[in-house]
Amino acid sequence: MFSFYLFPISYAFLTFPIAAVLFTLPFLIVQYRKYGYVHFYRALLLYLFLLYMMNAVFLIILPLPPSIHNAPPAVESYAQWIPFHFLEDILKETAVVADQPRTYLHLLKERAFLQVFFNVLLTVPFGIFLRYYFRTSWVKCLLFSIGLSLFFEITQVTGLYGIYDYPYRLFDVDDIMMNTAGGMIGYVAAEWLSSLLPKIESLDDKVDLAAKRVTYTRRGLAFLFDWFVMSPILAILAVLNVPLPYAAGVVLYFIVLPYFTNGQTLGKWIVRIRLTGKSDKITLYELFVRYGLLYLFVGGLNQLYIRAGIENLPDILMVIATFAMFLFNAWFAIHVLRCVFNRNRQLFYEKKSGTRHVIK
Repeated sequence: MFSFYLFPISYAFLTFPIAAVLFTLPFLIVQYRKYGYVHFYRALLLYLFLLYMMNAVFLIILPLPPSIHNAPPAVESYAQWIPFHFLEDILKETAVVADQPRTYLHLLKERAFLQVFFNVLLTVPFGIFLRYYFRTSWVKCLLFSIGLSLFFEITQVTGLYGIYDYPYRLFDVDDIMMNTAGGMIGYVAAEWLSSLLPKIESLDDKVDLAAKRVTYTRRGLAFLFDWFVMSPILAILAVLNVPLPYAAGVVLYFIVLPYFTNGQTLGKWIVRIRLTGKSDKITLYELFVRYGLLYLFVGGLNQLYIRAGIENLPDILMVIATFAMFLFNAWFAIHVLRCVFNRNRQLFYEKKSGTRHVIK
């Protein structure tokens, strides 16, 4: 019986790294937008919640039938609507004798009892997370627990929403009752657990966002969002035959726009940071020096190299240009890595422009 549950749990742990990677981007955005930074303890709890939910879902869908064209279950109905029917199953299968206490331990080996026990246990962590981390009321916990259990049962009775020809597990109202009971037990247990753990509502009490360093991870996300926006802009400028579309796009998006938004691009707005210079209001000169060096100088040289390749320059010139660009980009990559691993170093375009990132 226990091996039946270990199989889906092992799959949940094996696939968790993939889910964690997919979860990281929306997690970071929400944390930056809502709190202004990422708290390690909050992150730990949310990733544990993700791992728990994966285990719960895998437990209700695995093991899968060998084929999507599975045979119909040998039952009269795909649903069991009689409340507390599990008591009849336990009484039918049990070797427990009411007036012989030593037989009570037999329950721990009997399928009907263990099925009920694990259905309760399945959602206990759900109730704990709802109360401790998400700070829900008991009414919301009750409704969410019922909703989660309904999701489980509907997933099963529909054969994974039509992927399989027939249900390979049945809808059972007792399962909904036990899952809901588990959620509420977890809600009650969370009150005791909360006294042993840090209070979620107090995690940010002593945090000074103005003194926090803007990490390269955060800046990297802003960079990716900005260039996701810039790519179609550059394509449109090229289609419209705007002279020097790359330079025009950089000036408009990274210099003109941040000047009017006081240091913010769309990417920086998403991760809740902005640029500042010698004063709180960033100047056109500071923006021009910063992004002129980064995108017009570093990026511009790479653009010229690509253009040279497109225009089929003589082979000897392309060999020289390729070697020169390799050395230049290698120097820039090493420079960035040194700044990433040494907090006291500044990127050269930040040092020359006197600009830096702050949390907005």
